[in-house]
This record gives sequence, C-alpha cells and structure tokens, in this order.
Amino acid sequence: MYKLITKDGKAKRGVFSTPHGDIQTPVFMNVGTAAAIKGAVATSDLEDIDTQVMLCNTYHLHVRPGDEIVKQLGGLHEFTNWKRPILTDSGGFQVYSLAKLRNIKEEGVTFNSHVDGRKIFMGPEESMTIQSNLASTIAMAFDECPPAKAERSYIEKSVARTYRWLIRCRDKMNELNSMEGTINKEQMLFGINQGGVLDDIRIDHAKMITELDLPGYAIGGLAVGESHEEMYHVLDVTVPYLPEDKPTYLMGVGTPANILEAVERGVDFFDCVYPTRNGRHGQLYTNQGKINIKNKKYELDTRPIAEDCDCPVCKKYTRAYIRHLLKADEMLGMRFCVLHNLHFYNKLMKEIRIAIEEHRFKAFKSAKLRGFEEGDR
Repeated sequence: MYKLITKDGKAKRGVFSTPHGDIQTPVFMNVGTAAAIKGAVATSDLEDIDTQVMLCNTYHLHVRPGDEIVKQLGGLHEFTNWKRPILTDSGGFQVYSLAKLRNIKEEGVTFNSHVDGRKIFMGPEESMTIQSNLASTIAMAFDECPPAKAERSYIEKSVARTYRWLIRCRDKMNELNSMEGTINKEQMLFGINQGGVLDDIRIDHAKMITELDLPGYAIGGLAVGESHEEMYHVLDVTVPYLPEDKPTYLMGVGTPANILEAVERGVDFFDCVYPTRNGRHGQLYTNQGKINIKNKKYELDTRPIAEDCDCPVCKKYTRAYIRHLLKADEMLGMRFCVLHNLHFYNKLMKEIRIAIEEHRFKAFKSAKLRGFEEGDR
C-alpha cells in the first residue's frame, strides 16, 4: 500500500504499491477521459515521458464503448495496452457537470446521455460495477460534487448522502472483488471528502471517512468556482484530518502553481486537463511561464519550446515549426504541444519528489513560482 518515505514540513514523499506497479508520490495522473489522451498521444508515448498513472472516466466509458465491452476485451489495461496503474473516477463529477441532464435521489442519479440523450441510471453499486468491469487499479467512490458556494443546507444534505453512498461503494466493491469473473480482484477504493468551502463540514466528513480505513482519500469539490485562496484554505483545514499514512488526492487540480501549493499542504495525487487542453490550443508550459506558440513572434524562432527541456519534442523541433503546424491545423502540432506539456508536468513532479527528499522543498517552490510569474515571452 502506501509508504511514507520522508516529509519536508507537511510535504510528503511516498510510494504507493499497487497490483500494476509502484506509484512514486507526489504524482500527476495524465487524464485519458475516453481511454486516450486527447491530442493523438499513445500509451507508448506516455511511457516515454515517464507517466506513472493514467486516469480514465467511468461515465464516458460506460456510454461508449460500454464497460461490458471493455471487460470482454480484458479490461482497460489490455484494451489500451497500458500496463501501469490506472485510476477511474466514479462518474460523480458528471452529477455536477451535467446538472441540466440529471436527477439526484438517494438511490443514485438518472442522467440523460450527452451523446444520444438516452436515460442512464448510476448509483454507488452501478459505479462500482462499471469500474470493476473496467478493471482499473484504483476506483473512486461515487459521490456528489456540490457547487462550492451552494447553501449550507444543501451541502449538509449532499455530504451526508455522499457518506451513505461511500458505505454502499465499499460493500459493493468487496462483493465484486470476491466474484469469480472479476478481472482485478485487488481493485482499491478511494473515498472522497466533500463540503464546499465550509470548514466544519469538510473536517467532520474527513473524520468520518477516515474511520473506514480505505486505501486512499481524495478531496473533491474544489476548482469549481471558488478562488485559489479559498481552495488553499480548504486544504489547510482538511488535510490534517485525513490519514498521513494514506495517499491524499486533490481531484481536478490544477496549474503548476496549484500543485506546488497543494504539495506543501500534504497532497500526494493530482490530475487535471490543463496540460492537454491548453496544449491543443498552443498554450505551452515552461519554467519561465506559459507561452502561446501561435503568437507571430515565434514565426522565425528556431529555439525549442524550452531550452531546458529534454522532452521528445524539444530535442528535435523548433517553435517556428510547431507554430506552423498549429496554424495549418495539422494534428501533429497538437500532438507535439500535448506531449511537451505532459512531459513538463511529469518532470515537475519528479523535481518535487527530489526536493522533498533533500529537504529543500520550500526554496524549490519559491524559485519555481518566481519563474512561472515571468509569463509569456
């Protein structure tokens, strides 16, 4: 399971052992929503840029191709030819993001599919069954992600229901892991802390889910409308009530600066669409801030995206060529940009791990943030 190697302040350096290999933490999980990284990046590319974990979306894979089909094909690891750990989210975020297409009840949530409009019912048992069919390494509990600034009365009811759903998820996963036809009988369940930006609800919920002694815990419901300062405050008050000897996962966050701030507060796991989404639009991460490669000033620029980067793109291609590809709507341009950004994130996490090991994380964080603030060049 999880071994805490060392700490630097609250920052944790650990290793999480799974049936699909060890995860060195802190870690960034590359988002492959529909079992693929958007931008024509293959699983072999992910290996080349030292990706540790791929994250896939339960709801989207249930809609297509269908989790039963993935099971017949051997689960996500066989389907995608990715042998390292995979985390599947639960479909719970779609309860939030598809607000106009769903109806929440104690049993679960009824969706209208965003693809063809057909009705889909998903509750804790359905989510666990789908994730078991997908055979991911880590399955997330089915929860509701309430808007960060929702009324206290709504958040109280939502969090209480999310806790009841977590119990049902745990019981269903135990049942599925004991069944004959289950592909991954060692699938692990992470619980999710919710509570908006309300300190007391966050803390009480953290205490309750910690008592269940799950393999890991996530903090959800952030980066959904609150400020960065409010998000950091929630981490300040919540993380101390989650077990130090288990992974802490901040869901859907974030920018390199967000990651540095959260690591300092004791977070181990991260995921975000920023490196892929921004990359597809020509927004590239460097240690000297983001650059927009579409800008005309790069038309004759023969430097790599970043001169201190050793990614497969920076080793061989110029800013001028990458800019041309994007301007010409060539898919290769998007692929190059996404590859660079994912490599940047993975390398940042490796540097973070080394800084914690060497007990110089605070100075490392300050230097990185100063560089990021330089902005577009």
